[in-house]
Amino acid sequence: MSELSVNHLLGIKYIQPEDIELIFKTADHFKEVINRPIKKVPSLRDITIANLFFENSTRTKLSFELAEKRLSADIVNFSAAQSSVKKGETLIDTVNNILSMKVDMVVIRHPNPGAGVFLSKHIGASIINAGDGAHEHPTQALLDSYSIRERLGEVTGKNVVIVGDILHSRVALSNIFALQKQGANVKICGPKTLIPKHIEKLGVTVETNLRKALEWADVANMLRIQNERLDISYFPSTREYTQQYGVTKDLLNSLDKEI
Repeated sequence: MSELSVNHLLGIKYIQPEDIELIFKTADHFKEVINRPIKKVPSLRDITIANLFFENSTRTKLSFELAEKRLSADIVNFSAAQSSVKKGETLIDTVNNILSMKVDMVVIRHPNPGAGVFLSKHIGASIINAGDGAHEHPTQALLDSYSIRERLGEVTGKNVVIVGDILHSRVALSNIFALQKQGANVKICGPKTLIPKHIEKLGVTVETNLRKALEWADVANMLRIQNERLDISYFPSTREYTQQYGVTKDLLNSLDKEI
């Protein structure tokens, strides 16, 4: 397989296992490139990419911009806080205005689930979803799986537990899809109030006891609490949550294995 099966990266659920493998093989190549004295390559020369961030971001935005520059792309950066969106302009209006500049690709982060899918149906540019509400964050999940592959050699057959605020996490959902497409066993762990109903239908198992989950796991993905998405109290206090679901050196040492 030499090309992706899709024109957009809207979510892990829309791509095939072969797409993931191709992305990882390409990443292997560019990992070697970044260790060279000259890190810039012409892979995206004459390609214009618009980075549309309707939510505040630092690491994700900088990561995309750095990668785009190292691939020689031309970049247009857009921040909702400094745009006409504050004046009532719609998402499609904003994108159409930018596409009038002949943009080839759009990287979008948006608070509304499905924003990237919506754009893909209305514009001709390729879309990369950099996070849409509590829906998906595909590039983060790919990075997590790539890290497992680097550390353990492969993802297939590994036991991976995702711990924390599963209910509001776009990273959790993308990771579930990515890990399963690569043949990993996935368990989620957290208080019942932060675990979506019927999540077992996705093929994962649920464990509310952190120690038991870690004893089972080869890899633990620890998620933060999505405070910006909490509209009610899902647990008595941050202190109590930390006592129940925080990982300490003592806890890791007591497991008698590396995780």
